Amino acid sequence: MRKDFLKYQAQTTPHPLALEVSHAKGSYIITTDGKEHLDFVAGVSACSLGHSHPRVVAAIKSQADKYLHVMVYGEYAQQPAVALARLLSEHLPDPLSKTYLVNSGTEAIEGAMKLARRATNRSKIIAAKKAYHGNTMGSLSLMDFEERVKPFRPLVGDISFIEFNNEADLLKISERTAAVILETIQGGAGFIMPEGDYLKKVKQRCEEVGALLILDEIQPGFGRTGKLFGFENFGVVPDIVAMGKGMGGGLPIGAFSASEDLMDLLMDNPKLGHITTFGGNPLIAAAALATLQEITETGLMEDSLRKENLFRKNLQHPLIEEIRGKGLMLALILKSAEIADKLVLRAKENQLILFWLLYEKRAVRLTPPLTISDEEILKGCGIIVDILTEIEKEDKEC
Repeated sequence: MRKDFLKYQAQTTPHPLALEVSHAKGSYIITTDGKEHLDFVAGVSACSLGHSHPRVVAAIKSQADKYLHVMVYGEYAQQPAVALARLLSEHLPDPLSKTYLVNSGTEAIEGAMKLARRATNRSKIIAAKKAYHGNTMGSLSLMDFEERVKPFRPLVGDISFIEFNNEADLLKISERTAAVILETIQGGAGFIMPEGDYLKKVKQRCEEVGALLILDEIQPGFGRTGKLFGFENFGVVPDIVAMGKGMGGGLPIGAFSASEDLMDLLMDNPKLGHITTFGGNPLIAAAALATLQEITETGLMEDSLRKENLFRKNLQHPLIEEIRGKGLMLALILKSAEIADKLVLRAKENQLILFWLLYEKRAVRLTPPLTISDEEILKGCGIIVDILTEIEKEDKEC
């Protein structure tokens, strides 16, 4: 399978990890050689409830027996999508009452950008330096990392950048600005938290000049930070919120939510202001509904903060400079990029799945399922500490 994977399936890097997956259950991925790999990545935050969660699988099987795709998005009323949108509205703060279901986080960002320009009749969009919002052309245009965007220019125009947590930069938000789009917690940059009242001050500045605030919750969302959405930790409500990843219990989905007045702008002038064939797909919506129900009906969100403390307590080592993030959205910041590389690759050999971040090369991602047990946390932390001790010893011998 590995040979065919490399030959026939398009690759994203020269050296993929290429685990040959047999099946997955709970916090483990089992490879074709029968080895169980403890998963501290959860499909890059996508598998909120772990792998093959019974409630999600049951919802998928039940819906598969009824119907699959029947019509493009927004034309037919389909129970899983309607119920999902309603439940989201019940858990989102006012005025975020209406949701457009799409296929991924990056499409949610595209829709949010379009809605902001449509609502304000302005074109200028401001994003943060070292932001990551996806890789479609609109989302890619929100990235200021020249190495990644240069081969794909020209990108979407009239986009500029501010430094995250730099309040002086807020003066760059002007009457020409349609929207400011920020990750609630910067992901690829190294899980950078907003400081103090930064997000509140961004929202205040947006209100002063008539711009909209879009918050990207694709990584922090769905219970990972102790709240359903990360912005709830910071006392701010965006005009538009984009979501994805952990929303679908392992299936591909995204969405953007806004007030009814804002969202209804996509219905007319022009009609079909945003359209998608498979957004709101009943099978995927059923999985997302089951995921949202499980997260909101149990103590998983609150327990993520206790589990964060367990990680922090058991990941103390001289090679770890700090642990960034909140809840189960954590990043180890190692003393060097070389140490981070060694840790990820050696963890793989020790049947622990870790992964990198996009910009911060010293970082190692810790985004396990919300359902991970204390015993599994302790097991994985032990593997990490042992590997780092081994690396430290090698460095001293050199």
